[in-house]
Amino acid sequence: MKKPLRYSLSVLVALLGLGKNLGQSQKIIDVDIFDSGEVKAIPVYIEGFTGEILPLLKFDLFVQGFEFVDKAKAQFIIKGSNAGGVSGAVYDQLKGGFILNKRYQGGNLRMQGHTFANNVVESITGSPGIGLSKIAFRQFHGRNTEIHVADFDGFNAKQVTRDNSISAGPDWSPDGGSLFYYSYLKNNPDIYSHNIRTGQRRIVARYSGSNISPSVSPDGRRVAMVLSKAGSPDIWVANVNGSGLRRLTTTKAAESSPCWSPDGRFICFVSRVSGRSGLYKIPANGGAMSRIKTIYASNATEPDWSPDGKAIAFTTQRGGSFDICIVEPSGGKAKVVASGEDPSWALNSRTLIFTNRSSGKRILSVLDVPTKRVKTLPRRFQGNCSQAAWGN
Repeated sequence: MKKPLRYSLSVLVALLGLGKNLGQSQKIIDVDIFDSGEVKAIPVYIEGFTGEILPLLKFDLFVQGFEFVDKAKAQFIIKGSNAGGVSGAVYDQLKGGFILNKRYQGGNLRMQGHTFANNVVESITGSPGIGLSKIAFRQFHGRNTEIHVADFDGFNAKQVTRDNSISAGPDWSPDGGSLFYYSYLKNNPDIYSHNIRTGQRRIVARYSGSNISPSVSPDGRRVAMVLSKAGSPDIWVANVNGSGLRRLTTTKAAESSPCWSPDGRFICFVSRVSGRSGLYKIPANGGAMSRIKTIYASNATEPDWSPDGKAIAFTTQRGGSFDICIVEPSGGKAKVVASGEDPSWALNSRTLIFTNRSSGKRILSVLDVPTKRVKTLPRRFQGNCSQAAWGN
């Protein structure tokens, strides 16, 4: 599993004295059940936050399985302030006590707000929050495309490449320090690694034919990719610096979109060896490839293996429309969870970012898989966006 990015933020625990206003004596809660998917959203009430922090908190929590209700119907009361810094608390009305009470210092207000949202998620669900994670994506600039990065909610977007060409297929290194992608900078699709902090770019694969779709292993030591140097597009693996190149598939059919199992033992990919696009897996050290059945979903493409190893998200096409599906790694019945394409898992293995099409434009949306609820990124970028990759 990929390691999360580290941020320096001093967190001080402070008693906020909110107990009298949170109905500590209330024993019976009228709770609505939200079940737009298969899992119930957690009913919460939020108050005290203003400005940009309030929608930030609501976005973070919504895409991680929370629903905002009247105070009388909420199990948890989230209350605080962002005046001069973020402070906040979570009160459990059923148990009659605080489960979180903190004040944050250092960084900026948005970082403090995301950190508080992470603490809320962990205190209620026991799972880590995703508020401080980053995304990389392809953005169109006229006929060209460039790689951009942003906070997962779309804010603080920055352009990484300025190739004035086609750059695409970004994938993060596990430590979040580098991006791997391919670019037509030299008039041929070649794979590069790009250090986010220094801007240094290195060639990973530049062979005759196509060098595309890099995918970094969970331990950060290897990269899977699609090369056509031997004729047909095949899955190859190399060290992250491009050395030690090894061919994995030899089908002479078109292979694409490799991704790693979280333990690094297998690579899932797409092949047309049976005549139609389908999901397959192969040992990362070499061996026989095997089919991953996706019952009820044909033409499977663009897989991404969840960090907990329990599911593979992928795209399926029916006519002119695209759907996001999930299936168990062993194969079986595929389940449609949203309309869209290009899915990428967050570290929590429940939230996906994907490409949606609206009014002829490609936009990025975030999906809470268990409840099947979708939020479009609130910050609209200038050009069409796609191929989002979720970092940590």
